[in-house]
Amino acid sequence: MAKIPIMLTYSKETIKEPLIYNAAKKFNVVTNIRRADVQEGIGWIILELDGEPEEIDKVTKWFEEQGVRVDPPEGQSSG
Repeated sequence: MAKIPIMLTYSKETIKEPLIYNAAKKFNVVTNIRRADVQEGIGWIILELDGEPEEIDKVTKWFEEQGVRVDPPEGQSSG
């Protein structure tokens, strides 16, 4: 099991979609919102994903396929 923080950046097209809820239902990961700033047309969320590394990779790719930008949180490297 791994705990990985990621930063999700939403556009106005994706901001109203329940993507974190859908990800938790679709993949075998536990989601935990650590920080967020969500406004009418844009938003970002620091999301902690807890699960097997393969599942975390799948959910990260799925977020990108949904049109959400995925990055390591500021001040943290991806490796």
